[in-house]
Amino acid sequence: MGIYTQEDKLMTLSEAMKLVSDGDKVAIGGGLILREPIAAIYELIRQRKRNLHLIGTAHGFDVDVACGGGIVGKEQHTYVAYEFVYRGGCPNFRRVVEQGLVEEKEDGCYAVIQGLRAAAYGLPFYPSTCFFGTDVLKYHPEYKEFACPVTGRKLVAIPPIEPDVAILHVHKADRRGNAATGAPLVADILMARAAKKLIITAEELVSEEWFRERQGATIPYYETTAVVHVPFGAHPTCCYLYYTYDKDFLDEYIEYARRDLDAAAKGERGTWMEEWLNKYVYDVSREEYLERIGGEKKLEKLKNWKQRLFDARVYKEQLAAEWEV
Repeated sequence: MGIYTQEDKLMTLSEAMKLVSDGDKVAIGGGLILREPIAAIYELIRQRKRNLHLIGTAHGFDVDVACGGGIVGKEQHTYVAYEFVYRGGCPNFRRVVEQGLVEEKEDGCYAVIQGLRAAAYGLPFYPSTCFFGTDVLKYHPEYKEFACPVTGRKLVAIPPIEPDVAILHVHKADRRGNAATGAPLVADILMARAAKKLIITAEELVSEEWFRERQGATIPYYETTAVVHVPFGAHPTCCYLYYTYDKDFLDEYIEYARRDLDAAAKGERGTWMEEWLNKYVYDVSREEYLERIGGEKKLEKLKNWKQRLFDARVYKEQLAAEWEV
């Protein structure tokens, strides 16, 4: 963890992503379809970063679009898929791994957490009781078995995972770098404390007094290197309680990505992902992106998720009552 004491760390997205260098270990916050820092990943793709080593637990669109954008050299996650949004896995992730373009370093959730803990706590390793009887040890020769000097119990030493940069999307932040986000926190806090640099993208920019009055900083200012104000910065993933995920957008994206996967299976080079990137990422400003995903009408629909959920429950109760015998 670095110590950063500047009074004003507010930057543009472009400025903040220049803190990421080719080949860096980059921890990505959020998980699955929750609060992933997608606007930041788009900017890394725009800046043509290369050979990044992405680190996280269970993720989906963030890893998939980063693989499609050509910025990944090594991928270290525990699970990469869309769950109930799309049951066919992540097409770009699958394609680049099968083609040997990205090194896949599959890991266990708890191993990633323990590695981040070791780095955050300044330890040479973290003692684990997991992974005996699995192939995790086979594929991770850096994990070493040893006997506990106190109990004699067999343990596994998980070495530190120290990202060069962690990128998190949060609910609120101030210019100084204090930040707060809601549950579930996933591995975000550990990433912040394990990383050498921390980039925060935030839905809302608030005053430092907001944090003082509530003692509300889950991430204190001195851990933060840069702050970027990016409303809807997690789109198309969700950022509850602000907005839900955008299934229509994900359906469109997956269709593009699947076509390139199908082409690769035939030994051909697909161009669909490049077309998608031209439409939504390359040379596309933030304002243009929000318009292209559907503008204010779509944003209001995503923000109105609580009312839609309530309406669905009422309708379900009405149907149940009508069908009672």
